[in-house]
Amino acid sequence: MTTIVLGAGAVGTATAWYLRKSGHDVVLIERQPEAAMETSWGNGGIIHASEVEPWSQPGMPTKIIKWLGKENAPLLLRYRAIPHIMRWGIEFARNCTPERFRENAKSNLHLALHSLKSLQEIGAEAGIDYDRATRGVLKIYRSRDSLDSAQRSTDYLAQHGLLYERADPDRCVELEPALKDTKSTLAGALYFARDEVGDSNKFAQGLAAACAARGVQCRFGETIEKIETRSGRVQAVVTSKGRIVADTVVVALGSFTAPMLAKNGIRVPIYPVKGVSITFKRAAWNAAPTMPLIDDSKLFGFVPIGDRIRISGSAEITGYDMTPAPARVAAIIANASFTFPELKRYFDISKSKVWAGLRPVSPTGTPIIGETRIRGLWINAGHGHLGWTLSCGSGRVIADLIDGRDPGIPVPPPQGVVVARAA
Repeated sequence: MTTIVLGAGAVGTATAWYLRKSGHDVVLIERQPEAAMETSWGNGGIIHASEVEPWSQPGMPTKIIKWLGKENAPLLLRYRAIPHIMRWGIEFARNCTPERFRENAKSNLHLALHSLKSLQEIGAEAGIDYDRATRGVLKIYRSRDSLDSAQRSTDYLAQHGLLYERADPDRCVELEPALKDTKSTLAGALYFARDEVGDSNKFAQGLAAACAARGVQCRFGETIEKIETRSGRVQAVVTSKGRIVADTVVVALGSFTAPMLAKNGIRVPIYPVKGVSITFKRAAWNAAPTMPLIDDSKLFGFVPIGDRIRISGSAEITGYDMTPAPARVAAIIANASFTFPELKRYFDISKSKVWAGLRPVSPTGTPIIGETRIRGLWINAGHGHLGWTLSCGSGRVIADLIDGRDPGIPVPPPQGVVVARAA
């Protein structure tokens, strides 16, 4: 049984791994010369069950309208993108009710916990070095109201397996001494001890090598042109290097899943949302933070990854443009410098890697995992800001579904593009 996986990001490589373990003859196709060179290259680096809440949440549509035209807005909708997202935007707004928000967050949590376990198992079995760190994640707040609201939401997820600790400012500094300079601005934090950190680029490249060693045919530098179907069933994939016959095809192309499947008449409600990260060497900054941190009020992530530091943030709806906007980069650095004043002494933009990638966001904020109306044609995409977090679990789930096994967790809702298949 030949199964082709399209896309070798974190999700695609994990999909190839689990399908090979299930006995499939797997072909992994990627247009880049190596795995994880696009959206999986420079993400925030956190594997976090603590951030499973979707962006489609109560009050978000009003906020997006208020933020229009503001370069320092947490989520910036460019005017030129509005005509292209009307249908997606309506579906997004429909998922901003409290009930749908809670259900979608719970769905992501189940998958995130499943994924964390799967990631740990793969790392142990394949022996991949990806700068893993297990100190947990600290999410800080400067408003008591914001902290209390976040705790109420987290308490709901705690009923379904999320573990956390509420920390006062003294505990925050105990966990991360680099916060001492801005301790007076803190209302407190939520500490998620089970969250981890790792370099998804290193992981996916290591996993691709492990897949190849186990018989997966990895075809890099090969552009996918179309998916051939006949009589409602998948037949083959045509690339820049030829035609490959397949029994099953899994599309794991992130934000590019939608335009690829549009060629087959399948509408996939995924829209790209650009994120930015800045990565630099810790070097002489001996007192740099060692705890991964998310700043709720300034809306950035500060994550030590090996001997590097990565600052990430920004959400920009601007189509498929992957150019980092200078104003967005400057806002992230300014926000991080407020929280960690010492950053100004050690940060040099000219010695940093400024990167932008496209988060594949669905209206529900949950990934799309399942079979399309074309038999044998599957989707594993739409993971939004949780691609690295959910990648291994998603690969495991779709392999189970393809082989008719019960994944053991609730599968995210199909969003109208997949056909339910009984386990």
